[in-house]
Amino acid sequence: MSELPLRAQLASVLGRSAASLSRATGRGDGSVIGGRVALKVEPDLLAKLAQGRRLALVSATNGKTTTTRLIAQALREFGDVATNEYGANMPTGHITALSDNKSAVNGVLEVDEKYLPQVLKATNPSFVVLMNLSRDQMDRASEINLLAKKWRTALAQTNTHVIANADDPLVAWAGLGAPNATWVSAGQRWKEDSWCCPECGGHLKRDVDPHWECPECGLSRPRATWAVDNDNDVLVAPDGQQIKLRMNLPGDANRANAAIAAATAAGYGMHPERTIERLREVTSVAGRYTSVVTMGVEVRLLLSKNPAGWLESFAVLDPPRVPVILAVNAQIPDGKDTSWLWDVDYTVLRDRRVFVMGERRTDLALRLETDEVPFEVADRVDEVLAKLKAERPDITKVDVIANYTAFQQIRTAYGRVQ
Repeated sequence: MSELPLRAQLASVLGRSAASLSRATGRGDGSVIGGRVALKVEPDLLAKLAQGRRLALVSATNGKTTTTRLIAQALREFGDVATNEYGANMPTGHITALSDNKSAVNGVLEVDEKYLPQVLKATNPSFVVLMNLSRDQMDRASEINLLAKKWRTALAQTNTHVIANADDPLVAWAGLGAPNATWVSAGQRWKEDSWCCPECGGHLKRDVDPHWECPECGLSRPRATWAVDNDNDVLVAPDGQQIKLRMNLPGDANRANAAIAAATAAGYGMHPERTIERLREVTSVAGRYTSVVTMGVEVRLLLSKNPAGWLESFAVLDPPRVPVILAVNAQIPDGKDTSWLWDVDYTVLRDRRVFVMGERRTDLALRLETDEVPFEVADRVDEVLAKLKAERPDITKVDVIANYTAFQQIRTAYGRVQ
């Protein structure tokens, strides 16, 4: 990395000081306030901090925090990595991440979908990693077809190398705007937002998964050189080599995240076998998938923020004998609009004990009632556990699915488990 100009150095120091003060006073981890302070001093600080680095920007509706963590985990094979792997995915957080590790040549930044074009322009990254696009926080973000168009336009104006999921039509269409791309067959369980062609609006033909094509304009799925075989739990590399994944993060979604991470690490010169070895070391990400034991019961925390995310969480639930707690808020980070609850199929929960919590538990309860899913209302996780233990002293496990702020509240109650 080149030496920062004096003004940028001052901005960086003041930002780090503000972040440290925020942490010391218990107001947060300081990522956002540190970046805000630094930007007041030097508005072009992000671009200056990015110079001389090999950055990867990671963006998607779901899985970007996990994939950022996985890529960073792999790249630490080469030394320090500048990253915001625990969130803070807007420019203020990026500034803090890069300021905190000024000597790191390699960097991995999670980027909010809405901010990707802006951050792409400022940082001139080596790689842009795109995984999926689906409806999320519609009261805050653009409609996803507009997001895809903005991505495509921004990518066409750069020389960055895109690593993208070929199985998601919106992501693929956006990635096709880039001059260079590596395509990964990472799967797409949630298809309800991608039945129409992003190029012409025609109805996509999706007869044989994962292939898709538009009969109207000819847009079709790019040929993938990396792939996930979920049935056999393997990563298929470009040379045909099949590598057992055996991830310690559950589900098909995390196999997809691992494949994307492996393809990205390969761009930095890392062999996929070694990448997967390093990825297996990750057992949780900022509390996601963490299990904590309380009152003699293992409580597993799953974060789900939108219909696609809830579908993936349902797929990794333990057997029906394990109760599940669902928690939903509608604060600003969640999006105020809870109408997305009606896009989720809850009938898969009919054969298990279900509890509902959170500020918008009434909305959730009505949705469950419509799907004929019996439920009980609760205020806190420990209240549910006490009730279950009284009825079933032998109970050993409970799953929790919560959207963003509800998840953070539950995680905080357990000491912000990692």
